[in-house]
Amino acid sequence: MGWITAILASGPARNALGLFLAATTIALFLLNLRRAGERTGRLAERLQTSETTHDVQRRMLEAASRRPPDRGALVERLRDGRF
Repeated sequence: MGWITAILASGPARNALGLFLAATTIALFLLNLRRAGERTGRLAERLQTSETTHDVQRRMLEAASRRPPDRGALVERLRDGRF
């Protein structure tokens, strides 16, 4: 254990350790940014899919609200060519 302390007590070793720690910190920060970007991309894709699904459901409800109330009304629409 004493030899580690002796090596780290020297100036160049201390500078190298500082540079190594700084490089490791920057690398971890960049990896974390990448993961956060991927997560944001997945959330944006999920939001897009949800908006598309809601749009389709809204159009289906609008179409259902315009449907004829009974069979007779449907026959009249078909005869008039308004279907």
